[in-house]
Amino acid sequence: MAKCEVCGKGAHFGNAVSHSHRRSNKMWKSNVKSVKVKVNGAAKKMYVCTSCLRSGKVERA
Repeated sequence: MAKCEVCGKGAHFGNAVSHSHRRSNKMWKSNVKSVKVKVNGAAKKMYVCTSCLRSGKVERA
């Protein structure tokens, strides 16, 4: 679910490194909101990341 329907931004994976330098798996989820968006004049519910909302790539309904 944590995937933007506009730009396709999704989760990123890497390592969480502790103070003693032991590594474990870590996941960073993108900041995705469920919003009503105008698509071809009609309102549609989509999952959109906050960077797309702030940049004006989509218009709220």
